[in-house]
Formats: sequence, structure tokens, C-alpha cells
Amino acid sequence: MLDWFKKRSSTEDVILPVIDIHSHLLPGLDDGVQSFEEAEAIILRFQKLGYKKLITTPHVMSDFFRNTTDGILAKLAELNQWLTSKNIPIDIQAAAEYYLDEDLLEKIEANSPLLTFGNNYLLFETNFMTEPLNLKEFIFLTTTKGYKPVLAHPERYLYLQSNFSKVEDLLNRGVLFQLNISSISGYYSKAAQSVAQKLIDNRWVHLIGSDCHKLQHIQLLEETRQAKYFQKAISLPLLNNTL
Repeated sequence: MLDWFKKRSSTEDVILPVIDIHSHLLPGLDDGVQSFEEAEAIILRFQKLGYKKLITTPHVMSDFFRNTTDGILAKLAELNQWLTSKNIPIDIQAAAEYYLDEDLLEKIEANSPLLTFGNNYLLFETNFMTEPLNLKEFIFLTTTKGYKPVLAHPERYLYLQSNFSKVEDLLNRGVLFQLNISSISGYYSKAAQSVAQKLIDNRWVHLIGSDCHKLQHIQLLEETRQAKYFQKAISLPLLNNTL
């Protein structure tokens, strides 16, 4: 873990992210966009910000958003066809944001195909209030199966906000952290903003993402890019542009 936290050379240029790895842009699959027109409008705004690739990540939750790998890939193909028909050249791929529940553990144990991105990165989220009893089991299982677990928006979980030592424990267990850019602005809460700043200050951010669900989120992304902590975040050795 020590190599990760080596500081960049003072002469090394800061590079803006051109790959977003967390969004909800497949119409009708979850609480994100609900039409191809809405997805198109957001994607055009991403393009204006210089993004070249969007890895969109619909929710997969056994009791609410029961998306499947096949269903997600089919909707991705529809979106790509739509963009091609509109002559919008951008690389759109799909992974998923998996909710940590027993269904996910069963899928991993059964070696069911999961949607990952990059070097087998598996994006997951948990409930926001309390630490899941099976969190450590999940981390052990995913890493032994060859996945690299990426915790979506760690700054937003109350059980991490109230006990920051748990953050370091997760790092030591091999979990990577994906920060929501909007958290830097205080969009979710002041507590989430404070934790986001601590993660950036400690250099404990591996990926940043928009978590874009709607046009309001892309507008907030545009505004947050001017913030001091956004500039500090992109000075870290983020994985985004390596994907």
C-alpha cells in the first residue's frame, strides 16, 4: 500500500480525468435516466468537459433493482445504437454498482459472471447506516476470487463518518475507494464533505466518479471542478485515466 501514497513529482502535470467510472445512464434500469433523450443530453455535457469514456454502472440490488448482466449489456447496446444514430462519438461501456447483500455473495461463490471494469475492478455499495455484518467476508471472498473491490462513495456512509479508523481498516484489507466528485461540494451533507476532504488529504482516493443520475448532477460536476479539493483530488495517482 505504501507505493500508492508516494507523492507525485512537483514537475508532474495534473491531468483532468477523461474516464468516468460511476454513473446511471442506461434508461429505465434504475433511479438514473429514464429516456435515451435524457442520457444523450447528459453525455453531451460530459463530452464538453473533455470525457472520452463513460463506464456507466446501474444498480444491482436483489430486492429493488433486479438487473442482470444480460439485461444491462442489452440496454448498453441500445444506448450505443442511439448515440451512433445521432453521430455522437464517445466510448460508452457498462459495469454495475452492486449492493452488498446475500444475493451478491451467492453470485460470487457460484462464480456467476459479474460486470467489472478495468483490471477486474468490482464496484460495490453497502447500506448507509450501519456496517454490514458480512462486509469482511465479502472483501475476503472477492479478493480470493480475483476481483479488486472498489467501494463506491465511502464518504457517504454514516458508519465510516463516525469511525474513521474503519476507513483505514478497509484500505488495509485491499479495498479501493471511489470518491463522488459532488461530495467535494457538500451536495450530500457537510459530514460527507468533511470525510471526502480527509480522504483526499490522506491520499486515500483511488478513483473519482460523477455518480451522475440526472442533469442536475452533471451541472454540479461542472461547478465542482473549480473547487480547491477537486484540484487536489486530481493531483493524486488516480486510476481513472488508466482504464
